[in-house]
Amino acid sequence: MEPENYTEMSDFLLLGFSEEPELQPFLFGIFLSVYLITMLGNLLIILAIISDSHLHVPMYFFLSNLSDLSFADICFTSTTVPKMLANIQTQSKVISFAGCLSQIFFFILFGCLDSFLLTVMAYDRFVAICHPLHYMVIMNPRLCALLILGSWIMSVLVSLLETLTALRLSFCTNMEIPHFFCDFPKVLKLACSDTLINNIVVYFLTIIVGVFPLSGILFSYSQILLSILRIASASGKCKAFSTCGSHLLVVSLFYGTSLGVYLSSAATLSSSASVMSSAMYNVVTPMLNPFIYSLRNRDMKGALRRLLSKALNEGSLQDSRE
Repeated sequence: MEPENYTEMSDFLLLGFSEEPELQPFLFGIFLSVYLITMLGNLLIILAIISDSHLHVPMYFFLSNLSDLSFADICFTSTTVPKMLANIQTQSKVISFAGCLSQIFFFILFGCLDSFLLTVMAYDRFVAICHPLHYMVIMNPRLCALLILGSWIMSVLVSLLETLTALRLSFCTNMEIPHFFCDFPKVLKLACSDTLINNIVVYFLTIIVGVFPLSGILFSYSQILLSILRIASASGKCKAFSTCGSHLLVVSLFYGTSLGVYLSSAATLSSSASVMSSAMYNVVTPMLNPFIYSLRNRDMKGALRRLLSKALNEGSLQDSRE
């Protein structure tokens, strides 16, 4: 039997959403608009939190943590969308082996960071609602810093481990990835070498990054729900639930789209449907998060109003000087 061609280092082809030439300008316009809105919305959240000093205390840890989440969302979508836009604009599908590994590393890194930060925020809501009198003691600055640092360290370790296992792979002559970015499970399917170790690592890390954080979030909200039900007044219940409604909606969007794609897998989804589903959590969800948090949170809306007022006043002052 003739041996297959193997390659250690080569270029991959990202097939993207569609090969129809007439659809490319439409896709470019749509994803460029979504990307710019994502960048603007998340940058406004970060600037509003940085400029509002009273949000930098443990009592507002939930809101101050939004800056980390917004930063993670910016980096998460920037890992894939600019390369996709460049490929559409240049009518090229090529991504180098090093570029593909870089996408895998940063995509997993910021995806994990999103997951861990959402879990930390759920714990913060749990303490605030279930143990309000002890909130300042439990959520002290040291613990807050450790939670953020731990989220970053775990994300880097998970991403590094998955990326390093990809270095041992050899690939055949078929280098076409039916996606708009280097999705690690899709890359694994192109490998000609044994992928048993890679699959074990993927399943193990999925439990750490997906199952454990989601279980923690569900446990936190089960306790929150029980505490809310014990509140006598209807207004008290509404006030307690409103403090975590935006976070719960973001959690539902993030896990509902990301886990839905990977758990259903290619057995039930066509390649085009899988690509569209991935676009939901990679592109659309980071765009929606700033709107969800800013529209549903009174303190966040106040911080944004103060930021915009300050910018307008400085602009008026600059004009008057000229």
